[in-house]
Amino acid sequence: MSRIMVTGSADGLGRAAADALLSAGHEVVVHARSEERAAGLRSLVDRGADIVVGDFTDRDAVRRIAAELNAGAPLDAVVHNAGVWSGPAVMPVNVIAPYLLTALVRGPRRLVYLSSGSHFSGRPSLAGVDWRGGTAGSYADSKLFVTTLAAAVARLRPGVLSNAVDPGWVPTKMGGPNAPDDLELGHQTQEWLASSDEPEALTTGGYWYHRERAQPHRSVHDEEFQDRLLRTLAEETGVALSAD
Repeated sequence: MSRIMVTGSADGLGRAAADALLSAGHEVVVHARSEERAAGLRSLVDRGADIVVGDFTDRDAVRRIAAELNAGAPLDAVVHNAGVWSGPAVMPVNVIAPYLLTALVRGPRRLVYLSSGSHFSGRPSLAGVDWRGGTAGSYADSKLFVTTLAAAVARLRPGVLSNAVDPGWVPTKMGGPNAPDDLELGHQTQEWLASSDEPEALTTGGYWYHRERAQPHRSVHDEEFQDRLLRTLAEETGVALSAD
């Protein structure tokens, strides 16, 4: 069995994935942004899940979580599920936090990043992006960036299985009650990529929708854009993503 962290697991797709992985016998590390939200994860903790707490809008909190994870039992996989739809937290939560965790947490050989079909509307431009959340960022742009990050990690770290997943427009708090997609299918691909030994799940650099590999925005596999994004994030955070 694997040890798997699921960020943003207090509700929605993250909680569903963490619950399913626990039920399958995996060791799971859940994450909540505050102690109040962490209280809602008590049932998973009582079943054996470990928990880390920290607000992903706070870079110091992300760094602290990374240090806490590095001091504990090694992770086999991280599902970068945490995300916000709108407001000034879009870039800090959707892009900066997964970038920092990828750069700082040692050991996981599988990385799964939550994308969205909205990434097709993203602009492959880094000019004027407010990474610190002083203004509201574009959700579509953030999902294009994190999908590109997944592809860049796959290229630079050949020993790591790095993939992006579009979970579909599902009826979560973010998606709304009238979302047309299937909630169960919305979290199963993440679990599969994080834990399965099926040949397709042992591939890297993919963009997935309901366990089917799809073609992402053309900029995702543009190595020049990948490199520009990584340079920008390294300059912004003071942490470079190593190739290992």
